[in-house]
Amino acid sequence: MPAKKKSNPKAEPVEPVLPVPSPEPAMPPVPPVPTNPPQTIAPGDERTWGMLAHLSTLLNLVTGFGGPIAALIIYLVYKERSRFVAYHALQAMVFQLIWWFGGGVLIGLMWAIVGALSAIIIGIVLIPVAACITPILALMPVGALIYGIVGAVKTNQGQDFKYWLVGDWARGTLSGQ
Repeated sequence: MPAKKKSNPKAEPVEPVLPVPSPEPAMPPVPPVPTNPPQTIAPGDERTWGMLAHLSTLLNLVTGFGGPIAALIIYLVYKERSRFVAYHALQAMVFQLIWWFGGGVLIGLMWAIVGALSAIIIGIVLIPVAACITPILALMPVGALIYGIVGAVKTNQGQDFKYWLVGDWARGTLSGQ
């Protein structure tokens, strides 16, 4: 029988020897994520979406306010993909805001002034003038509708169409000037 070893209580405890981990292989560097260039669209599709941006003015006949919203949506969707579509959608939206809502504000403001002045004689005299001016101001949206259709046709033909006063501003905004 083998002899048993007596343990020495004063001896230092022996720590278990742990195996040394082998160094892990170095991870290869992560390649940079390629940035995808914005998707471009075909020229025929550009003309179609530019035309639809101009024709969004027809939504104003049904909803009263849907045209600028539709033009804004077209602008936001295509602003990175096509400068042509972005340009036509931006100018269509601004033009509609000015002519459709601007005409309504002018008519409302004119009748508010006439109503406020009717407390005195001047307002009563202005009622016929306001009644004559109202139909002229009411034609502003009709003119905008016709102008939008002309813009849609020219855009669909691939011509560079710009609204009066709005087109240069939109082009400068998109080019960063």
